Amino acid sequence: MIPMVSELLDVVLSQAPAATPTKLGFVDSVIKFFKDGGPFMFVNLFWLACSLAVALERIVTLMFRYNLNARPFMEQVTKLVMTGNVDRAVKLCAAAPNSPLAKVIRAGLTRANAGEIEVAKAVEEAVVEHSPHVTARIPWLWSLANIATLVGLVGTIFGLIGTFQALGNVPADQKQALLSDGISKAMNNTAFALSIAVLCIIFHLFLTSYAKNMVEGMELNALKLENLLARRAAGHAGDEAVRAA
Repeated sequence: MIPMVSELLDVVLSQAPAATPTKLGFVDSVIKFFKDGGPFMFVNLFWLACSLAVALERIVTLMFRYNLNARPFMEQVTKLVMTGNVDRAVKLCAAAPNSPLAKVIRAGLTRANAGEIEVAKAVEEAVVEHSPHVTARIPWLWSLANIATLVGLVGTIFGLIGTFQALGNVPADQKQALLSDGISKAMNNTAFALSIAVLCIIFHLFLTSYAKNMVEGMELNALKLENLLARRAAGHAGDEAVRAA
């Protein structure tokens, strides 16, 4: 009787569907992804943090701290200058102490009564001084992209070396599975590194374009200020000539 029950259980168990592997959640998948990749994954995690820190700092600085709507600002400066309220125009610039554009315009306005040459020198000096603050640290993103790519490549090579070394110590029927698993783990480094590089290049492209537009706008409005003060000086000279006549 007992042998018959044992045979029946064997038949039932042999016909039962195999247990499907449980699907990992997102967090568990990420943890497994990093563990499978080895130590170089955590090295690249550090470079990812550096890249995000640089990009976030530049975005906050350029788009919030340095941001100033140039057109209405220059329109207000023009009205104040042409009505003889240069001091009020200087105070208007002081109301935006972080903006490079406001600093450049303020530098020119403070020399408004010293002549065209002095105004041009002051404006040019201010542009040269504040332009590097706009483009600062943006080139780091390109370097970080290259570093992350090379670290990922090193991690991939080390992973493959370890896999091929382990193949010599296992039976022939296990080599294919071990090789497949080892290559999969090594590719984690490449995938993660390339993802970091793509992210850095996207941030670099966006921030470079934004900073270039900001510097060009600063230079253009500085030139407009020089011309504005020159017209103002010419107008004063004409008025004095009329009075003398």
